[in-house]
Amino acid sequence: MILEILKKEIDLDNSPILFDQPVTAESLKKDWDIHHSEWWVEDGWLTGKNPGNHPGMVILKQDFPGNVLVEFEARTVLPSTRDINFMWNGSWDDVKDQRGMAYVAGLQGWWGGKVGIEKSPEYKLNATTPLFDFQPGKIYHIQGGSVEGHCFVFVDGKLLLEVTDPDPIDSQKHTKVGFEAYCSFIQVRNIRIRSICWKHKKVHYEPEF
Repeated sequence: MILEILKKEIDLDNSPILFDQPVTAESLKKDWDIHHSEWWVEDGWLTGKNPGNHPGMVILKQDFPGNVLVEFEARTVLPSTRDINFMWNGSWDDVKDQRGMAYVAGLQGWWGGKVGIEKSPEYKLNATTPLFDFQPGKIYHIQGGSVEGHCFVFVDGKLLLEVTDPDPIDSQKHTKVGFEAYCSFIQVRNIRIRSICWKHKKVHYEPEF
């Protein structure tokens, strides 16, 4: 399977799998860190609840350096209607007790029902669109990540948003992947993390007249 972004092709089938394990109650305690929220496993779903206006995160302890793609299924838990969020090339600042450097993407967030990508902790890089017809409670297949700072989000196989960071995160230093509930109640399952295999794609127009 090929995912196409601007001037790049991602070869999903040849992108090595770094993580592909079901989350259990035992693995959640052993392999994940939880910050400012509640997370548990329910019927195979990694379930997160956070009523606050801040990132409520669950973060894998394992490191995932380099260009990575995070793939998963997710939904909101009604009556919650917003903010299915995830991060990669990330970190947690233990001194400030908040998320540090990271790319963050999500559905139905940014206080306006938008698909978005942002760069923590300064949030000077933001890209959003309100054009996705999000349905609360519906299960979505989400794929997101970055290639040398070229960030993207696919939902159900369609590219919804991409942005190129002129100052890419050092992905050898900031290596964490996690999920976030932001004043939301969400569920995630079938998590798969890949190291991205990609190549440049030549682009040009053929005259139409």
